[in-house]
Amino acid sequence: MKRVITIVIVAVVLVGLVVVKLMSNKKEVQAKIFINDPEAAVLVKTANPQTHQFASSFSYLGTFEPSRQNVVGSDANGKIISIKFEEGDQVRQGQLLAKVDDEMLQLQLDNAEVGLEGNKNDDSRYSNLAKENAVSGVQVEKSKLSVRSGEIQKKQIQKQIRSTSITAPYAGVITRKMIDLGSFVGNGTQLFEITDISSLKLTVNVPERDVLKFHLGEQVTVRVDIYGDRDFKGKITNISVVADKAHNFKVQVEVPNPKRELMAGMYGSVRIGNNTSKTALAVPRLALVGSSKNPQVYVVRGKKAYLTNFTAGTSDGDYIEVVDGIKKGDVIVVKGQVNLQDKTNVKTN
Repeated sequence: MKRVITIVIVAVVLVGLVVVKLMSNKKEVQAKIFINDPEAAVLVKTANPQTHQFASSFSYLGTFEPSRQNVVGSDANGKIISIKFEEGDQVRQGQLLAKVDDEMLQLQLDNAEVGLEGNKNDDSRYSNLAKENAVSGVQVEKSKLSVRSGEIQKKQIQKQIRSTSITAPYAGVITRKMIDLGSFVGNGTQLFEITDISSLKLTVNVPERDVLKFHLGEQVTVRVDIYGDRDFKGKITNISVVADKAHNFKVQVEVPNPKRELMAGMYGSVRIGNNTSKTALAVPRLALVGSSKNPQVYVVRGKKAYLTNFTAGTSDGDYIEVVDGIKKGDVIVVKGQVNLQDKTNVKTN
């Protein structure tokens, strides 16, 4: 009995020691964990919008889009038995992308050809008998209609067989693959997304006061952020006839891209010449948040940074014209905005 009591006491002591050790380890781990304080102020650098003189050559910001981007679907029903390309692969127009199982269709075609051959033989016999008035004209007519029906059925099956070969409608890059080997597909199933960047579309928002400077078919100079001062050539292909709520018009420029140097999603600017310079309220381009289609900056009010939309005008690379949404006395964040969200507490050095 004493032995049992001793064992129980030792076990209780050991359990107690284990619990104490675990609690100690927990405190050490918690001490090492960084807990983000949402109320902590983020250090940023700020500046005020300034009156800036834009040179005689103006530029308008935009984003490149692919000239063509479509999803290739299936016209056939069945199992995918072959896939020739993966995401990122370059394809030519008409190249085979994937193959759907067509074994049953081939058997149906064989059967249709046998039936058609029999109908042709019958038609030949009835035609010869009709010359001797051995069969009625109705019978001859029926045999000829059977031949035509058989030929139509054969063409239908052949079309179904052709549809089991999925081909590229145009040259481009496979940017999405939505199937795997063995997948079952049906009519309308999405298979591949093909993006053509042999030429790109640069769409810019142009203020009402400047839209008449653009003309359809005009050759313009395009610059891309990552290529610095290097010039690309483009042609204006579309000028919107309807303005948005901010009285901006969309102008679309087609930019050839034979060497695939440009990619969809890059920032670019359309540059046009003007006889006179212009002075306007502007913000540094490095303060820009988001896309050029929806330009935003962080405006500091009190001790918080507010994400603020504004209407952008022209740009000279370093500065962006402010048409509306920001005042000269506002304080905007020009460095550190990557760590901010709307209404984040901030501090300046």
